[in-house]
Amino acid sequence: MSEPDVCPAKTAGAQAQPATARERAAPAAGGLSQGLVRLMALTCAVTVANLYYAQPLLHSIGTDLRVSQGSASLLVTFGQFGYAAGLLFIVPAGDIVRRRPLLTGMLAFCAVTLAGAAFAPNLPVLVATVALCCVTSVVVQMLVPYAATLASDNERSRVIGTLMGGLLIGILLSRTFAGIVAEAGGWRTVYGIAAIFMALTAIMLRRVLPDHGRQLEISYREQLRGVLAIARAEPVLRWRSLIAACGFGSFAAFWTTATFLLAGPQYSFSQLDIGLFALVGAAGAVTSLVGGRALDRWPNLRWKVTGGSLALLVGSYVLIGLGGAPLGAHVSLVLLIIGVLLMDACVQGTHIINQSVIYDLLPQARSRLTTVYVTTMFAGGALGSAAGAQAYEHWGWTGATLVAAAFPALGLVFWLASRHHATAA
Repeated sequence: MSEPDVCPAKTAGAQAQPATARERAAPAAGGLSQGLVRLMALTCAVTVANLYYAQPLLHSIGTDLRVSQGSASLLVTFGQFGYAAGLLFIVPAGDIVRRRPLLTGMLAFCAVTLAGAAFAPNLPVLVATVALCCVTSVVVQMLVPYAATLASDNERSRVIGTLMGGLLIGILLSRTFAGIVAEAGGWRTVYGIAAIFMALTAIMLRRVLPDHGRQLEISYREQLRGVLAIARAEPVLRWRSLIAACGFGSFAAFWTTATFLLAGPQYSFSQLDIGLFALVGAAGAVTSLVGGRALDRWPNLRWKVTGGSLALLVGSYVLIGLGGAPLGAHVSLVLLIIGVLLMDACVQGTHIINQSVIYDLLPQARSRLTTVYVTTMFAGGALGSAAGAQAYEHWGWTGATLVAAAFPALGLVFWLASRHHATAA
């Protein structure tokens, strides 16, 4: 089965938008140089990393601030809720204001909040500054649809794949970076260096990002109404958003609790070891890049590949669960590594497919599509991190693994329910 014929959906979505007389023409396609694509990918990497620095640091932050593991995990949960809030209330502005001053201003504010996190005296202040940092880190989700708008039709999936590859590398290397830096200078140094990264990125992007005008001549309230209208009018968008929430919920449940397993008595990993462990998921970055190019050739396989990825994601937790079993340190670690490689590849592969599908629906309103899709996805991530942390605290690694596996199992239900929107290849 292929993805649905989007023509009827486009008609419905168009009816949900303001009058076309109030829309500006989209920036000309094909206006992306390789250098600009790489800079956008780098920006995605260093910005999205802000959401994940805390995960390998939870054990040391909890010890330093004298709070429990469950309380320390609130950093991840509130960070993801902050990101979801930014997606819902800030990302829609990407279509109705000039992007360059908006994006660079948000990056500058993000640098300030990271500096605040580096000097936070207690957990509530740290949670607040990290949440504000994550609100402004939605720059990533404004760059991706902007790049999709600038790219030509035959290179769009490749460009999305490149930016998503940068995003994934940022997610994975953020944990390794945090572990290495925290081992040498403590967890506060991590946030101090991250603040410098954001300041430098704001300056570079200010110099080279095209300064296009507003794409839609409408008010902010009308834009938010348009977001809700698109969510109602596009069933493909709704199903893909729910599938993404399940995938990211699983991802967040694992990485939030993995620190506790690795720092525990079975492995007794140091802060540096935990950071280096994050490198095992690097294969997912290759999947996102290769997958983006493959989708340009065989878009009719997207629905089938989505189901296969979700099924493999469920299966990966058999290996991950055995990674916490008393099978011997080496055997358990090998099984855990294999499971994580498979898990990361499946999550990111599904995410690339989802975005390739939804950005074909309404090219003139990709910020609205992104708002619905990624807000739903990160709400699932926040739920996954909270549920995973609670399951680990009550039932240990087995409970956390079962919770993480339940998310893609539910995603398979959503995938099957969306089948009637697909048409024959």
